[in-house]
Amino acid sequence: MNAQTDHPHVPLEAYTPEIPAQEAADRFYEMMRKRRTVRMYSDKPVPRELIERLVQTAATAPSGANKQPWRFVCVQDPEIKRQIREAAEKEEHEFYTRRATPEWLADLAPLGTDENKEFLEIAPWLIIVFKLAKGDDGGQMYYINESVGLACGMLLAAAHQAGLATLTHTPSPMGFLSKVLNRPDNERPFLLIPVGYPAEDCVVPAKALERKALDEIMVIDGGA
Repeated sequence: MNAQTDHPHVPLEAYTPEIPAQEAADRFYEMMRKRRTVRMYSDKPVPRELIERLVQTAATAPSGANKQPWRFVCVQDPEIKRQIREAAEKEEHEFYTRRATPEWLADLAPLGTDENKEFLEIAPWLIIVFKLAKGDDGGQMYYINESVGLACGMLLAAAHQAGLATLTHTPSPMGFLSKVLNRPDNERPFLLIPVGYPAEDCVVPAKALERKALDEIMVIDGGA
């Protein structure tokens, strides 16, 4: 990096785990491998302060030119959640009956999903992540999808670490979220994330436990 710059820099405050690096990585992996996508929620309350901390954690994600092109709209109002559910189920009905290809529906079958999205009302919080096509001042944004995707991943990890369950819900199209939540034109819906505690009788699809082997997803030094 060129040290000659008109913009100030400060020393890095590096994070160093209190245990050996490999042990720290192993512990984090063991925690994260237990994360599951949950569709059965308890209505047990989740404090606003906890949701705020999740959002603050997500906002530590890297972003193109540090523009931070995200907005996290956090909904706990039952009436707004009802409106979101009704609009989402309308789009999901179209998906399952008209839009989805037979192959797509076959791939979804082991997960047991359908157009019913009651979890959108039962989960105590819905976090709707919007991506900013332009800054609030009209400024340019860079690598928007990549930046917002990274932030969402960090939010999911933070929620799991706090003992909360999540779901990445992507009704298509998602334009209704802008209308229900009265969001400005520069914000585009990116992801709908219910957040809460899993129901006592919560189950998850067995297929969700399957993960590709390391040698299927990792390649060293390129190669064919």
